[in-house]
Amino acid sequence: MTLPYAEPLTVLQPADLVVPEPPRRGEPGGEPCFPCSAGSDSNLIWSDAHWTLHNPGQTGLAGSVWLASREHFDSFADMPAEIGSTFAAVCGHVERAVLALGDVGRVHLYRWGDGGAHFHVWFVPRPLGRLDMSGPMLMAWEDAMPPATEAQIAEAGRRIAAAMA
Repeated sequence: MTLPYAEPLTVLQPADLVVPEPPRRGEPGGEPCFPCSAGSDSNLIWSDAHWTLHNPGQTGLAGSVWLASREHFDSFADMPAEIGSTFAAVCGHVERAVLALGDVGRVHLYRWGDGGAHFHVWFVPRPLGRLDMSGPMLMAWEDAMPPATEAQIAEAGRRIAAAMA
């Protein structure tokens, strides 16, 4: 695995601490929660009683999707047991649907909760044969790749939705 940048890289000093941290989307004092808003269905490709699956707004890796809980909670620590009992099965279903796109070496599952306080995870396909993009380097490469077109993202979403049905 390699970074998508030429050497030498310059190490930066960490930024100053910000305590208390500012509110995230969906927290009191923060912006409204996107998955709870009416507009969140604009990129919806599949749903069931507990989960919604969405195309990203922009990506260099068509086939990337994010899964959100229907119910508003923040993390695994807050996940109701009834919803948690369905998580592994739905993740397996999404992974198989992304793999069915073809030319996918692996599907990585990521969870970052710094932007919003609504539970969501990302499924990101590593292109088949792109070993330089393995593991955590995939997201650095995703930022450096040309963006997929809206048509490419929509087509991948349609194919993933069909595989989820």
